[in-house]
Amino acid sequence: MRRLRQLAERTPAGRERYVDLLRALAIVMVVLGHWGITVIGYDRAGRPTGHSALGDLPWAWPLTWVAQVMPVFFLVGGYANAASLTARRSRGGDATGWLIDRSARLVRPTTALLVVLVVGAAVAHLRGADPTEIRTVVWFATIPLWFLVAYLVVVPLTPPMYALHRRFGLVVPLVLVGLVALGDLGRILGPAGLATGNYLFGWLAVHQLGFAWYDARSPTNPPRRRLPTSRRTGAVLLAVGLVVLVLLTVVGPYPVAMLNVPGARLDNAAPPSLALLAVATAQLGLILLLQAPARRWLRRSGPWQAVIAVNSVVLTVFLWHLTAAVLLIGLLDALGVLPTPRVGSAAWWAWRVPWLLALAVVLAALVAVFGPIEARTRRHGDTTARGRRRTALAVAGYAGVVAGLLLNSLTRKAAPEPLGLPTPALLAYLAGAGVLRLLRSGWGSRG
Repeated sequence: MRRLRQLAERTPAGRERYVDLLRALAIVMVVLGHWGITVIGYDRAGRPTGHSALGDLPWAWPLTWVAQVMPVFFLVGGYANAASLTARRSRGGDATGWLIDRSARLVRPTTALLVVLVVGAAVAHLRGADPTEIRTVVWFATIPLWFLVAYLVVVPLTPPMYALHRRFGLVVPLVLVGLVALGDLGRILGPAGLATGNYLFGWLAVHQLGFAWYDARSPTNPPRRRLPTSRRTGAVLLAVGLVVLVLLTVVGPYPVAMLNVPGARLDNAAPPSLALLAVATAQLGLILLLQAPARRWLRRSGPWQAVIAVNSVVLTVFLWHLTAAVLLIGLLDALGVLPTPRVGSAAWWAWRVPWLLALAVVLAALVAVFGPIEARTRRHGDTTARGRRRTALAVAGYAGVVAGLLLNSLTRKAAPEPLGLPTPALLAYLAGAGVLRLLRSGWGSRG
């Protein structure tokens, strides 16, 4: 508590605390959403299994317009990345140094998760566990890495995309929205492969709005680069986003749910669709409407200390929240007390509160152990020399990390993997993470 109080007191006057609050709220809502809609049962072999309850609760689909908060995370990410990149350059640093520094906060907690999962899988394999069962458990625990793949692609694109923003402003996200629309046509009319780019274009569009929000802090910036942040703008964005969303989902061909529904023809989030971007527009409007009271509230020491505490381990919370579910399910099953009520029944609803509380306890224990890996990450000054080789190595490091995580996500759940992760995915990830770690230590700075 004393350290939190000191951090709160040392907060620069110009820091946008509202952005930190939004990041913390977004991740907490993701965690609670995943936990809350999980349905636990047993398969034909008598093993615990889980799936989403959304397929059985169609009345809850409109609630996902609020529960789907990944656009908020990318919006905040755009703001934070623009702010940190600008600050680095103002101190005489370069984009490559910023990129290497940024990798620490993202890659170190991820590496901790993967190493623990692989070690656990290896121990289970040595004790005779079925490689298919090992893979199923690890696959479930690594579901959060789907999102991290997208963000780890967006981060190294920040320097060139921010340069485009400074040149063309809000035209850039408009073009990206057009590309998303083109991809959606491919999904609806064919060929479906045309929508693959939406994984990048959709999240980049929201990330670019974060740049515009950051540039709105300076009235000297050209209007095309600034996001209007008045309450009137917020009301307009909220209304337009909701109207377009209703037209696309109720009248048009898009699903109402913004999260994956088993068996649905389209998934609005994988890849991001126009409907999801309409949700992002409405959410941005709501964010602008609430910014004034939120900023007043965050001037108080207590709320701001809580935001600091969550943000210091926010990625750890996100990465480990499904591992917490795996551990709790395994424990309750081993004790023979795992409840499996029918989804939507009174017993299922009654089980939600103790289920969430028990998961929170398990996750708190995991964060206590692994949170310091993220919380103690320190930014380093730009002490290494500039050079093309260093830039190439940084890009290669990110590419290895992304390739490893992507290959793991694309590998089927029932694949027989003794280590839980596909070996090529594990090697690619560790190679990329190793390169980034060496660069942070100063290796490769010459030449």
